[in-house]
Amino acid sequence: MDFTTLVGIAACFGLVLLAIISREGAAIFVSVPSLMIVLGGTIGAVLITYPAGVVFKVFSVVRKAFLGRTPDNSQVIVLFEKLARKARREGLLSLQSAEEELEDDFFRKGLALVVDGREADIVQAILITEIDATTERHQLGAEIFAKLGLYSPAFGMLGTIIGLIQMLQCMDDPSTIGPAMAVALVTTFYGSLVANVVFIPLSGKLRVRSKEEVFRKEMLIQGFLSLLAGDDPHVMREKLASGLRPADRPEQEQGA
Repeated sequence: MDFTTLVGIAACFGLVLLAIISREGAAIFVSVPSLMIVLGGTIGAVLITYPAGVVFKVFSVVRKAFLGRTPDNSQVIVLFEKLARKARREGLLSLQSAEEELEDDFFRKGLALVVDGREADIVQAILITEIDATTERHQLGAEIFAKLGLYSPAFGMLGTIIGLIQMLQCMDDPSTIGPAMAVALVTTFYGSLVANVVFIPLSGKLRVRSKEEVFRKEMLIQGFLSLLAGDDPHVMREKLASGLRPADRPEQEQGA
């Protein structure tokens, strides 16, 4: 689980809440009609922009912002080195047992293509197509949250305008102008808060997770092509580690 996402959201809401309750009149920040305008209007606008099925499916993507972890690519290199040594000793068909132990669907699929003896260009084309489809789904999820971050402040301002119109119709008592203005601005507050604390940051986190996953899958493809080419395990290590920071590369095994 990615605790940084939860900690970040909790910290933002917590600090805002602390600032509110530290002064008198905190109850004025609670407005159910304002919340209905912001959330209802934002969700409605997104449903107008995207098909309902696409919007509901995005929740399966957003889990990556909370449950996803930065992959340990060094372990991928270590695993490929072991596979390369086994393949050089016993042949590519011997990797079928390793295929059955893998939990990663993409890894299992690529290794199955290698074991089947598919040509390198066919393996690369199939896996790149899958990467493109995954990237498109992730980008759509990030795009929807970016739209939520765009629409919510707009509906917050719309709610403020509604409140100002209602306030201007009751100008007989000047003492009511201040409280009425405060209530009108609460909707803008809600819109800005959810946009900058939830929607826009989640959109950014999903883009980061997508780049991490694409990088890892591209590394896997390079590993599969190296297996098909019969590369020496040390050569494979250098190929796969070249895209990593020196600190993220696996340590050289003793006696390897």
